[in-house]
Amino acid sequence: MDILQITPGAGRMYCGACLRDNALVREFRRQGHEATLLPLYLPLTLDESDESRSRPVFFGGINVFLEQKSALWRRLPRFLTRPLDSRLLLRWTGRWASRTRPGDVGSLTVSMLRGEEGNQAVELDRLLDWLGTVPRPDMINLSNVLLTGLARRLREGLRVPVVATLQGEDAFLDALPGENRRQAWEVLSERAREVDAFIAPSRYFGERMQGRMGFDPARLHIVRNGIDLDGYRSADPPPSPPVLGYFARMCAEKGLDTLVESYILLRQRPEFRDLRLRAGGSLGPADRPFVKGLEDRLRRENLIDQAEFAPNLSRREKLSFLRDLSVFSVPSLHGESFGLYVVEAQAAGVPVVQPRHAAFPEILERTGGGTLCEPGDPRSLADGIAAVLADPDHARTLGRRGREAVREHFSLEAMARGVLAVYRDLRT
Repeated sequence: MDILQITPGAGRMYCGACLRDNALVREFRRQGHEATLLPLYLPLTLDESDESRSRPVFFGGINVFLEQKSALWRRLPRFLTRPLDSRLLLRWTGRWASRTRPGDVGSLTVSMLRGEEGNQAVELDRLLDWLGTVPRPDMINLSNVLLTGLARRLREGLRVPVVATLQGEDAFLDALPGENRRQAWEVLSERAREVDAFIAPSRYFGERMQGRMGFDPARLHIVRNGIDLDGYRSADPPPSPPVLGYFARMCAEKGLDTLVESYILLRQRPEFRDLRLRAGGSLGPADRPFVKGLEDRLRRENLIDQAEFAPNLSRREKLSFLRDLSVFSVPSLHGESFGLYVVEAQAAGVPVVQPRHAAFPEILERTGGGTLCEPGDPRSLADGIAAVLADPDHARTLGRRGREAVREHFSLEAMARGVLAVYRDLRT
């Protein structure tokens, strides 16, 4: 099968969707399929080999922005705008992408959802022109539903099915300014009719988005995310003193401040006076003041010397980071569509404590590798972490169960098989 995967880059920040799509394309190729990964807006930032590195970046972020602002720019000849799509320039520009908030790009989001009727229609023409120069794919996958504005022209121009992955878009859309938010959901529901199937990483999020977008439930497929398990192994012996860990985007939405408060509560208990805190993950300029505030909070509690913040680690560094943890938590406050970091921690044999909402109960029910606490409640989280740390035998059992379940249900191979099954159904 010949598969075209279209994925937006996220600037200088590691992006879970980018990592997932890049690994999926690599696995398709390993299984003998033809697979192309096309980046949109900016080059991908990854902790592994970039499967899109030989492809041009379409809908280059600079031109997309200028087309939104200027009708004149939309009419300029291509030889004048092409230099702004160079990978080098876009990668340099990407350092500011992490500062962008939904409130800054409301009208641009609506325009992109309108596809050929939006201000970036010329970019869609350029994409179709390029696709006319390469073998026609059998299947097109849009990385998220914010790209559904492309579906109509892609289906008409190439006469192949178009699939969209659901990857936590609701939080972004709900954060748009009022009128833009209303328009975006309205246009998205309309454009969803052009998509042949939707793939969600959890039943929770698939059903949530199906209800909000109003598409036919028969077009919804659940394929759980998977990871490349190469290099994951558990610590032996367990770390001493014990370490509480976090690895995700270092921001308030992921609940890092909740974890810090829980850590402070735990350190007030005599049995956990040696507990360390390690927080890693993606950190961009917009979130640095938030992390600085957490460091100041720990400093006031005289705990800063027992805490470590390790941003933007490589894959090798991430694997080492996870191996050195005793228990793991990312107490995210919003409705996570999946939470790849939970699977990564369990792949390293680390027991997890997660909020009792979003996709987390679904994941832990399948893995048996952790426990649940009340969302947004530092004391409930502290109690859950304490219960794991206080019983080393139980902690080892949770770690073993999680590691075995991830290898069975959340591998890269399992995800690829599930996605390919959806593709084959659409082609019959």
